[in-house]
Amino acid sequence: MTALRSCDLVLRRGEHMAVVGPSGSGKSTFLNVVGLLDRPTAGRYEFEGDDVGRLREHERTALRGRRIGFVFQSFNLLPYRTAAENVAVAQLYLGVPRARRRAVALEALDRVGLAHRREAMPWTMSGGERQRVAIARALVNEPTLLLCDEPTGNLDSQTAERVLSIIKRLHSDGLTVITITHDNSVADRAQRVIAIRDGVLHSDAGRGASSAPHG
Repeated sequence: MTALRSCDLVLRRGEHMAVVGPSGSGKSTFLNVVGLLDRPTAGRYEFEGDDVGRLREHERTALRGRRIGFVFQSFNLLPYRTAAENVAVAQLYLGVPRARRRAVALEALDRVGLAHRREAMPWTMSGGERQRVAIARALVNEPTLLLCDEPTGNLDSQTAERVLSIIKRLHSDGLTVITITHDNSVADRAQRVIAIRDGVLHSDAGRGASSAPHG
């Protein structure tokens, strides 16, 4: 069974694109391919001009760690680590010295308005605070692409609005963003919407020309 069918899609640097579709439509496969978590079985994927299909697995891992940030619906925080430690862990595989890791983690927490919660444990934080820690972790290595998988799925409307405002500000600062969502109100924040149905990508005619993974 083919989870994601052949497509020709270009995501321009600095663009914010939303990907919508029902469960089982292929959104997760799309995210995993774009995020270098899975290899496509056919076709060509270029990231910032490089054919990533030619890279060895350790090269893909290094590229993903340096250039791509992930924000997930379930936060994926380490339960027995502070906010600062959760953010700093993203730098472990890049060989960043320990003292530098903490300094950069605190800077990232400050960007999302959580410097005052740097020593807090995840279980003492609200859902919105945990998601902001997750965003800080995604930003700590200064990626060029931010992948958000249902970033407001576990949040109430008021908290979701704050998280979306942070993502909007990051995009305004020049970060390329892809948001995977079921929520049309979240998708409406993007410059362009792509729908996935049965593994096939469809450009939203109301949003302009079709443009795929970071090229």
